[in-house]
Amino acid sequence: MNHDDDTPIADDEEHMHEHGPLVELVTVRDWIRYAVTRFNRAGCFYGHGLQDAYDEAVYLVLHTLCLPLDRLDPFLDACIPSDEREAIFEVIEKRAVERLPAAYITGEAWLGNFRFKVDPRVIIPRSFFAELLQDGFSPWIADPEAVTSAMDMCTGSACLAILMAHAFPNAEIVAVDICPDALDVARENIATYGLEDRIRLVQSDGFSEVPVQAFDFILSNPPYVTREAMEALPKEYLHEPGLALGSGEDGLDLIRRLLADAPRYLKPQGVLAVEVGHNRHIVEETFPDLTPTWLSGSGGEDAIFMLEAGQLL
Repeated sequence: MNHDDDTPIADDEEHMHEHGPLVELVTVRDWIRYAVTRFNRAGCFYGHGLQDAYDEAVYLVLHTLCLPLDRLDPFLDACIPSDEREAIFEVIEKRAVERLPAAYITGEAWLGNFRFKVDPRVIIPRSFFAELLQDGFSPWIADPEAVTSAMDMCTGSACLAILMAHAFPNAEIVAVDICPDALDVARENIATYGLEDRIRLVQSDGFSEVPVQAFDFILSNPPYVTREAMEALPKEYLHEPGLALGSGEDGLDLIRRLLADAPRYLKPQGVLAVEVGHNRHIVEETFPDLTPTWLSGSGGEDAIFMLEAGQLL
């Protein structure tokens, strides 16, 4: 369209010039390609459940368009109307510019087939425990139906407490966290799954406010990031509550307390399992007398150590 010099450009056309992608990118396929390039150029980091720029692009585009997350192919060549393009553009920019993790943009995170509400009050669910709980923590727990009491220490969004409730159908579960904001999110997730009668929330710094009772199984995915690693975290992690990530110089401040207090809370045949990410070497150097069993997930890395009650005494 030609304009004389003094003819004003219409607002919407000016907007199109400003945001070229809104005009030029037409299909779902176009927008996924654009998002991958945008994320790669921005240097986005992927450590919150999705593998790479492509996975995040597909997830964010499908979620924004309210399309099923597991069926991309039928929609690849679908044309996207302009109002929906605006929404996709805003989401992509939020991810690339603010480096906000995808889960905080969509307000949800997944562990296997379980969906959880999340926001910056809680750490984004990601845990090696998720796949181990699919099998009822077999073979270390011989009979999941025999577990009557279990604890999720540092529950955050309550994601692992909810997985435990499904893995151990007869268990009453205590879910502990120091942060009242996190427990508010946990309460919503527990209600979504209708588990208010089976999961009890306790606000406590470690075991300090937890009434003493004997548990068959205690698991914890506690803060374990070392001070050095905290200072080097990608921007995406800085949106998460720091209290849920770091735990002193060597990352073991809370774990020291858990190991000291756990014996009072375990049945004689009870089991404690603690996730420590990449820090196996630090745990072994710090606790040379412990002889835990190290568990690895499909990724192959030993990220969880497990101790029976008798090994803690």
